Parts: sequence; structure tokens; C-alpha cells
Amino acid sequence: MAKAKSKTKTSYVCQSCGHNAPKWLGRCPQCGEWNSLVEEVRRPAGRGIAARPAASAGSHANKPISIADAGNADDIERLRCGIDELDRVLGAGLVPGSLVLLGGDPGVGKSTLLAQMLQGIAEEHGRILYASGEESVAQTSLRAKRVGATNKGLTLFAETNLDAILDHALEMRPAVLAIDSIQTVHCDALDSIPGSVGQVRECTGRLMAFSKTSSIPTILVGHVTKEGSIAGPKTLEHMVDTVLHFEGEGTSPYRILRAIKNRFGSTQEIGVFEMRGSGLCEVLNPSELFLAERPEGAPGSVVVATLEGTRPILVEVQALVAPPAANFGRRTCAGVDSNRVALLLAVLAKRAGLDLVPEDIFVNVAGGVRVSEPAVDLGIAVALASSAYDKAVDGKTLVFGEVGLAGEIRAVNMVDVRLSEAAKLGFERCVLPEQNLLRLESDHGLKLIGVSNVKEALRALA
Repeated sequence: MAKAKSKTKTSYVCQSCGHNAPKWLGRCPQCGEWNSLVEEVRRPAGRGIAARPAASAGSHANKPISIADAGNADDIERLRCGIDELDRVLGAGLVPGSLVLLGGDPGVGKSTLLAQMLQGIAEEHGRILYASGEESVAQTSLRAKRVGATNKGLTLFAETNLDAILDHALEMRPAVLAIDSIQTVHCDALDSIPGSVGQVRECTGRLMAFSKTSSIPTILVGHVTKEGSIAGPKTLEHMVDTVLHFEGEGTSPYRILRAIKNRFGSTQEIGVFEMRGSGLCEVLNPSELFLAERPEGAPGSVVVATLEGTRPILVEVQALVAPPAANFGRRTCAGVDSNRVALLLAVLAKRAGLDLVPEDIFVNVAGGVRVSEPAVDLGIAVALASSAYDKAVDGKTLVFGEVGLAGEIRAVNMVDVRLSEAAKLGFERCVLPEQNLLRLESDHGLKLIGVSNVKEALRALA
């Protein structure tokens, strides 16, 4: 008697949003993208964790409990990585059972950061399983030794089959499971190629279930598309607990780590690193770094105080106003929102009598850092005026404040920490919102000038 063939299930998955459709469609009914549906063939799972039988009814270990008995999240003991900048971004370390996604441009240093991170965890918490689907064990070992990741507890495994990786993880019970990268891992239950929408979603779902049931934190390295977003379906970022983005200019040795999503901490904190031959080194004082090469007496250069989470950072905003090369003014912005710059140009023209709209405008934040806080508005406006009048702002002067459409200077938060950071770096004067000045308890040794509108600010710095 012939053996019955195993049944397969075919569906079509949208590469943009992950929507499942029973048949192929030219346009996704959920996100509206054209030609985005790809075929996904699912067959019965073979060996490994995917093939284990489901628990019988009534045998589940998990039971509903009252929220009052669920415990306090602050009591959870986190795994420290041994890198203060990384621990700050994570929210004081890795949470047991969490799923972390680390993304970044090719060559930015994701694998280097991962190796140094795993080295710190191995020194404190024991064995680590590092599964690499892109490099051999020898290649991974070569990079790890270069950055000093030589702890015997760091176990390397060159494998792309998810079932094999999970089998070894269940046997080893490591302190952390790391996979580099999620786009190279495949599951036998799907016939699609590694890196496809179905494979990435399925593998991430199984790794999430593994982390939650075993309380073993899992770190996934993800590729980045040309647009700068993490490759794969958008649901990938929704499934994980934390999304970290490692960014940096190709010609600059400095790297910035940001938390785009973090269920266990703030998404406003950043970590600053410097890439060297021996690996990534922490930058403990970013303000001093970003101001190190600031030119003295240059028009259009202003120092502003911004916040990244609870961390004050002083950065240099540069502006250049030049005669237009065409019949209309050109706008080029790096590190700041171009729409915000356009708004400030309109305010200067209408409220301060400085019409720069017809001119070519160039605005840059030195050091490759990107700032989005409204407190840098006044600094940008002053830098534009300084370049337009060809008059430099005193190098020992700090500027910050939010600018409204009526030209008013609005108060910002956490002024004391901004002034304290400025005092440490030797600044002597600060132009700030008048409402903040009225509520301050200490001047931190600085000469403080409160302003209520853009005109007052420009007069104070004249």
C-alpha cells in the first residue's frame, strides 16, 4: 500500500506588512502595495523543537494570576553586559526572557558590539551560545579574539538551521543566546528561502516562544535595507521586546546606539562609542567629544544643550547663509529636521525682520549626531542670524530654548542638568527662556540671560 503524501499548505505573504492571503493578488488588501505578495509553502515540521507534540489539555504549566501577585518589574535581576553605554540604552541590562533585535548598516560594527557584549556577560553569568549563520567558527573566533572576547564560556556555533540551534540551546541552557543574523536562519517547516518574509517571521516567532518559556534572553542581529529600516516584515519589530539601532557615518570612527523600541526601559537614551583597532570603546563624555574641534570665532557656530533621555549633551550647530545659486533658495540640513529649519526661517523673517528665505541655507550638527528636541530651536535660529550678519557668537556662550510661531521662546525641561554640564566644560554664559530663569534655584556659576522672544535673544548675543 502506497504511503500517503504529507499535506502542504500554500499561502501568500506580503513582503511589506506580512499580511496572509489565500491566493495571489496583484495588490495587498491590507497595505495597498503592488506586487508584494510572495508564495509561502508550509509543510509538516521534521525534527527539532518544532516537531515536539503539543501538551495535552489541562497540562499547561502557565496559570492566570492576579496582577497584585505578579511581582514588581523593578525586582527583576538584569544581566549586566559590562559596557555602561550599552547597559544604559537597554535600561540597566538584559531582562531574562527578553528578545532583542540589533540592527545597523553593513560594516558599522554590529558583530563587534555583539562580541564585546557577550564577553562581558560570559564573565559574570557563565556560558553563552553564539550562533553565526554568516561566518564560520574560525572567522567569528578571529574577530572575537581581536576585540578581546576570549572567555571560555563563549561557545561558537556555525549553523543556519533553527531547529538545530534551539536543540543545542535547550541542552546547554546558556545565559544568553545570540544569532547573527536572523535573515540567514531558516526553519524546516517552510519551503521558502532564508531571509524571506515567511522565514523571518516564523523564526522570530519561535525564538520569542523559546525566550519566554526558558527565561533565556535572545539577541538577534538584523540586516538593514537601503532606506535604513530593518529588513524583513514590519511585524518583526512588533514581535521583539527591544529594537536597538547602531548608526554611524562611514568616514567617522564614532558610533551611536539608540533604542527605537524598549519594553523594559526608555527609548530616549543613547550610547556613544569610538571604533578602534581593538574594538569599540565607550565615550563617557560625548559633549567634550562633539565640541573638541569647534572653530574659534567662526560666524554661524553656536553651542546648544540637548537631552538624550536623562543625559545632557552639548553639541555644535553650524549654519551657513550664502547667496542663492539659482532663482530659489536651497535648503540642506544634516542632523536636524529640515521642516523645523524652514519653520525657523519663517519666524526670523516675520518676527525678527531677518528675511533669509531667498538665500541658500545649510545647517549641520557637528560630530554626526542627530538632534530632534525642540530645545535646539533657539540655537539654530541664532546660528542662522550669526552667519547672515557674519558675526560670531562668543565661544563660552550656551544657547537653548523652544521657538514658537509667534516668535516667543518657550521653557524647556531639566534646565539644571543642562547648566551643570555646561559649567563642567567651562562655559561662562547662557541664553535661555525667561520662564526657566524665573524658576531656577542655582545659576551653576554661569551668567544667565533670560529671553522671551527671538528679537531679545538676537539683541542679547549682538
